[in-house]
Amino acid sequence: MMRGMDRDIAIRAALLQGGSLAVLAVVLAIALPRSFFEDWGWAAGPGVWALCAAIAASVLRLPLIPALAGAALAGIPSLVGVLAGIHWIGAPLGIVLFGLWCGRLAMTPAAA
Repeated sequence: MMRGMDRDIAIRAALLQGGSLAVLAVVLAIALPRSFFEDWGWAAGPGVWALCAAIAASVLRLPLIPALAGAALAGIPSLVGVLAGIHWIGAPLGIVLFGLWCGRLAMTPAAA
């Protein structure tokens, strides 16, 4: 049987992901030189994305591993944007997709 989605969790997850990403992006941009992102952005970006997803999962009391799996899938639009040379184009879509994933995840028996 298909389960629904918890809209409140979906919205909160998207806001937590987007907000924590924005804060960490600003902090890292201030703290690190541009060359760091040119050399290590391939690792830093996905690492920060996963960290923010872990924060959202923790705050929302969602299971960590399924939330991180959703974050990985939701991050694919950002990867496509990076490969196309338009770095931030996929982030907003990825944030929405992560929120939707978490809304569905909240309705699974293990998370409920």
